[in-house]
Amino acid sequence: MRRTVFMASLLIAMTAGMTVYAADAKRETFGALADGTKVDAVLLDSGHGVQVRVMAYGAGLQEVITPDRHGKPANILLGYAKFDDYLKKPQYFGATVGRYANRIAKGRFTLDGHAYQVPTNDGPNSLHGGTKGFDKVLWTIGDVKSGADSASVTLTYVSPDGDMGYPGKLTATATYTLDAQNHLTIQYDATTDKPTVVNLTNHAYWNLSGEGSGSVMDQVLTIPADSYVPVDATAIPLGKIAPVAGTPFDFRKGKPIGRDVRLSDPQLVNGRGFDHDFVVARDIAKTPRVVAKVEDPASGRTMTLKSTMPGVQFYSGNFLDATSVGTGGHMYREDDAFVLEPQFHPDTPNQPSFGSARLAPGETYRHTIVFEFGTK
Repeated sequence: MRRTVFMASLLIAMTAGMTVYAADAKRETFGALADGTKVDAVLLDSGHGVQVRVMAYGAGLQEVITPDRHGKPANILLGYAKFDDYLKKPQYFGATVGRYANRIAKGRFTLDGHAYQVPTNDGPNSLHGGTKGFDKVLWTIGDVKSGADSASVTLTYVSPDGDMGYPGKLTATATYTLDAQNHLTIQYDATTDKPTVVNLTNHAYWNLSGEGSGSVMDQVLTIPADSYVPVDATAIPLGKIAPVAGTPFDFRKGKPIGRDVRLSDPQLVNGRGFDHDFVVARDIAKTPRVVAKVEDPASGRTMTLKSTMPGVQFYSGNFLDATSVGTGGHMYREDDAFVLEPQFHPDTPNQPSFGSARLAPGETYRHTIVFEFGTK
């Protein structure tokens, strides 16, 4: 008995004066829909310098704060300070996109012999699920957890059969977990009661120097992909996979984003810069693998992106046009951010050589994304 008391007293003495760090999750109100429905958010804190705010609208990231090489924190995610702006000027900032991320040619696809038409909202094509995709709906906040090693929030959305023209009642969840190593994990899961197509990802716009700080063209991007998917003038795949060697699309050794972005390559002309899918693998992985790395020479911040999906869409912020004012009060202009979206390849439902995005009853769609934040 005396030994037990002594050991307890010793432990208290050893930890006296020491700071104990723990991850934390706090629920808060971020805004309201036009009908008065409250829109909540959850602030995740790693306890080691990184904070992430996840909002229920669009199951999206609203803010990601990380320290630079000197320990100075800044928000590195583009977004709005006020919720109303997400309704007035939607830009997919930090949002979960689906039911099918990226493009479907002419909004048409055939599944199990049945033809489906989904809304076209990007020229002649459907983009990110149509006119009211998963980024424009209110998800339900479920479990909110704090712990010694991580904090998390799980959000759910039930998309009814026929929603935006897609077959099947789809139940989707998005779980955001921030751990003590400053890794942010997003896990998407989905089930259906009819065969359908699913492709979920996060559409975060990043600037590792801090949102609103200016161009990202000097930030160094590495994508370990030997090939990419060429597209036509409407950003629909041409049906082939092309090698990156000898082209502006070769990021295998890492290079500044802006080094080749203004070359007169026909593919860069099509997208006014980079807006292409890179083939990092030919199949889905069981555990996340590295699909991209970014380093910012100015701040020292680094971000390593991992995913279980075979492709990653790289977009160099070509259409930011100074019509959006972000959280820091600055206008977002062309080249002020980059986007990296791990996913199935674009237009896969119409491109059999790309594999399959089909989900059947009894199966579970799962996509895991990991953002590892650090400094160099």
